[in-house]
Amino acid sequence: MTSDESTESAAATAPADRIRSVSVLGEESRRRMFAFVRRAGRPVTRDEAAASVGISRKLAAFHLDKLVDAGLLRARYGAPGAVRKVGRQPKVYEPTGAQITVSIPDRRHELLADLLLDAVLAQSGGGSAAGAAVDAAGRRGRQLGEAEREAGRPGRLGVERGLTMCEQMLEAHGYEPVRESPTEVRLRNCPFHPLAAKAPDLVCGMNHAFLAGYLRGLDVPGVDAVLVPAPGECCVRLRPSPPPEFT
Repeated sequence: MTSDESTESAAATAPADRIRSVSVLGEESRRRMFAFVRRAGRPVTRDEAAASVGISRKLAAFHLDKLVDAGLLRARYGAPGAVRKVGRQPKVYEPTGAQITVSIPDRRHELLADLLLDAVLAQSGGGSAAGAAVDAAGRRGRQLGEAEREAGRPGRLGVERGLTMCEQMLEAHGYEPVRESPTEVRLRNCPFHPLAAKAPDLVCGMNHAFLAGYLRGLDVPGVDAVLVPAPGECCVRLRPSPPPEFT
């Protein structure tokens, strides 16, 4: 998976979806079957899953399909292992490889780590590590904005419509956006907290570059990402660009 795909994947997995995935594991038999399938190292049949926890095949099928719906398992028809059988193939289950973490409020440390890794890989001998990190965050934000513009083809964006599009990304990334006015968005949550508290200049600089890059990539004229640090909130707000100064 590329860096851009990681960002898009993170955006697609909304907090509500992650909470639902975890809540599915609250039932003991379901949780034990999920652990059995993960440890098996091969596709598992309903009969095998049922036997692993001592329940009926019909009940096992119900629980297994719940795990599929939650994105924790995938299902297909085929013989378990490498053995091919004649006739109808049984339904088998295997892990999706999804890693589900839940934090309330939402945290996106994996995005921050990915940006820092990009910075390390791209850093030239003459630049600083902090500068490379800010540059990497700006590039990632611009690429995300460009990808969303290409997918949605929204045409020319005004301030209010542009902010509406931004809010969808901000919500998906855990910023908890609040529309303070038709032309301003306040971000109630810092998805990089508490790491931002340990290195505020670095993390806030990366955050600002990421959001400013996103606005450029999405091509939203008349809106700026502005650093406005506030306790317990994101350090950035989206505000109208100041009018040009005439001399």
